[in-house]
Amino acid sequence: MKDTKPSSPTAHGLDRRALAYSASIDYDRRLYPQDIAGSIAHARMLGRQGIIDSADAAAIVSGLDEIRAEIERGDFPWRDEYEDIHLNIEMRLREMIGDAAGRLHTARSRNDQVATDVRLFTMESCDAAIQGVHALQRTVLEFAEIEVATVAPGYTHLQPAQPVLFAHHLLAYFEMLDRDAQRFEQARDRADEMPLGSGALAGVPYPIDRESVARELGFTRISRNSIDAVSDRDFLIDFHAAASATMMHLSRLSEEIILWSSEEFSFIRLPDEFATGSSIMPQKRNPDIAELTRGRTGRVFGNLTSILTTLKGLPLSYNRDLQEDKEALFATSDIVVQALSVLAAMLPLLIVNRDRMEAAASGGYTLATDVADYLVARGMPFRDAHWVVADLVRFAQSDGRLLTDLTLEEYHRFSPIFSEDVLSIDLRSSIAARDVPGGTAPTRVQDALKAARARLGA
Repeated sequence: MKDTKPSSPTAHGLDRRALAYSASIDYDRRLYPQDIAGSIAHARMLGRQGIIDSADAAAIVSGLDEIRAEIERGDFPWRDEYEDIHLNIEMRLREMIGDAAGRLHTARSRNDQVATDVRLFTMESCDAAIQGVHALQRTVLEFAEIEVATVAPGYTHLQPAQPVLFAHHLLAYFEMLDRDAQRFEQARDRADEMPLGSGALAGVPYPIDRESVARELGFTRISRNSIDAVSDRDFLIDFHAAASATMMHLSRLSEEIILWSSEEFSFIRLPDEFATGSSIMPQKRNPDIAELTRGRTGRVFGNLTSILTTLKGLPLSYNRDLQEDKEALFATSDIVVQALSVLAAMLPLLIVNRDRMEAAASGGYTLATDVADYLVARGMPFRDAHWVVADLVRFAQSDGRLLTDLTLEEYHRFSPIFSEDVLSIDLRSSIAARDVPGGTAPTRVQDALKAARARLGA
């Protein structure tokens, strides 16, 4: 006989304010795919092991399939008094199949149930982030291949330092993203451990088959200690840390897009699809997408701090504080995946002002190091050459000229070592001279592009 008006097994008699304060259904309903998958695998195992009747197991699985369909159709009757995703599903199942639903919770606790749900969600979030990282890497690589001959100023301290190929600069972000993908892979591996079967904290007194449930859910291993299994959220620290590093890199890229698109730099023009206007100034083209990415990075950093702070004072094993892990997890997952996606869509549409970039690379006495290296190649100690060229730069600055504007006679005022060929030092020769592995010489950048393409394909 079906019980059509079930009561919550945990909220009976709870003050309405306490119930509202402790309820998590407003946000943890997002875990329904993981919760239902875990319950189906658990029910099937209970039936196989003879812990519950096979007919009850089949009814439970069928009911859970229908509940999933209800949720996806938007027909599921969410009830706040059932406080969380687990009870909402369990109580709806009871309405549908009667007392057999009560057997689903045999040999498990909400402690190991939610730990399983959160691990599954984290693994899926890592997969989505890795896909997003690789998509952005492909975009960076394609952008670099287009701009392979473009000369740009390289900076230190945000001051022009040496000329580089713009492709070489872009490939620096490819390397950052490569490390980001590795971090998400490591975070996924740490989440890939099934806690289900740990019960509330001590294990369960039933002949369960944890390995079969793990295989069905896509876990490669099961937890080794039941107390640790229900209280561990270290894998969330790993996920938030990986996301924080990724967002830090995206924020650096966003900051450069903001600078490059400014009137003062004018290295790039933002595409209409990713620029916004001003409510008062009709001429404005604001880099809002890059600014939002830079801003949301702070939220992701805050979520990492949040989980660390939540965990730092918790005695073993489970504590209700751990309910607070989910909103931060959902927010970080959404932010990092969306940021990767929107930047991958925007980068190919950036309009590069190559002439302006090359002109900027010519300024700031960026060839000074090459002139010092010229003297070193002719026997002068580098420190002495550094002093000579520093005086040479000051001389050129006093006249408002670049090094390429000086005559050989003027060079000779600072050292007799200079010959006619010093006048041939220019942007292209400077870039070509950096012909070492990892350098900005055209042949090395071409090699780096090919290697990056191969790594991405692998």
